Amino acid sequence: MTRAPLRVGLLGYGIAGRVFHAPLIATTDGLRLDAVVTRDPQRRAQARAEHPDARVVDDAETLWRSAATLDLVVVATPNRQHVPLARAAVAAGLPVVVDKPIAPTAAQGRSLVTEAAAAGVPLTVFQNRRWDGDFRTVRRLVEAGELGRVTRFESRFERWRPEIKPGWRESAAPDEAGGALFDLGAHLVDQAVQLFGPVDRVYAEVDRRRPGAEVDDDAFVALTHRTGVRSHLWMGAVTAQLGPRFRVLGDRAAWTSWGLDPQEAALRDGRRPGEPGWGEVDPERYGRLGADGDLRAVPTEAGRYQDFYAAVAAALRDGGPLPVDPADSVAVVELIELAHRAAAQGVTLPVPPLP
Repeated sequence: MTRAPLRVGLLGYGIAGRVFHAPLIATTDGLRLDAVVTRDPQRRAQARAEHPDARVVDDAETLWRSAATLDLVVVATPNRQHVPLARAAVAAGLPVVVDKPIAPTAAQGRSLVTEAAAAGVPLTVFQNRRWDGDFRTVRRLVEAGELGRVTRFESRFERWRPEIKPGWRESAAPDEAGGALFDLGAHLVDQAVQLFGPVDRVYAEVDRRRPGAEVDDDAFVALTHRTGVRSHLWMGAVTAQLGPRFRVLGDRAAWTSWGLDPQEAALRDGRRPGEPGWGEVDPERYGRLGADGDLRAVPTEAGRYQDFYAAVAAALRDGGPLPVDPADSVAVVELIELAHRAAAQGVTLPVPPLP
């Protein structure tokens, strides 16, 4: 017999909800976008036009009152609302996906994870850039030993946005978790830890370059992993000429790639997973493997954001593993907090033992 799709309530229809979550949910077998929560009139109209079969409601309380009609809740709101809304979902007994970062502070994130575990409610975090095609390629090359022993991992998520745009991401309020280090670092730090494991020491440089900026818009973080690998991570909004997206140095070879994974741009343009060529990059954008004078292009793995929600559906239906352990995302926030402290003090700080 064909099983009915799992019914999903989506909280928030800004960039995260409209561009990423709603399209991925709607195109995942076994899931159905049942409700969208947003009060903004323009976003309500967009949600109705783009997902006519979904209910559009004003507030989360409407979802909690009808929790029995849902199977999953996705929190795609501003960062300050991640924890209270996820806690409400847990209290309602609803499995929950939280957009990154899981929380504005590691303490809040740990509390949420503990609460969900105690209630037996599945909780995972949308660390979607684990499914970037270039990152999947890095992982494959490292695991296959193509680079030999990796010594340094360089990763950049840079933009040229010299003008400050209004919005919560530019707010200095602590509960907003705004700024480049939280916004972009939540991806870069997670990717580095996924590749090379736990971190011993953190150094960082965190700056506000644009006139009137309230939050960091230019950051560099150096992580020393227990394996001895050093990860150098750049992120910011004031980069007029972009560096390589990845440069990975090993004792046998290096691999360098340029440009961002194409999936975000495709989603913004209305394309969807399953279409021909989804997540693929043109051959001229393939990364180069080897040493100078002896380089070869290596095909980039196709990006697969769709795998996140496919894994969520499988976990809820069949008891498979959730795609992201929320403890991983708490660890990322801990490293971001430590990076902010290291930058403020101008020192390298050790990573404290887990509480």
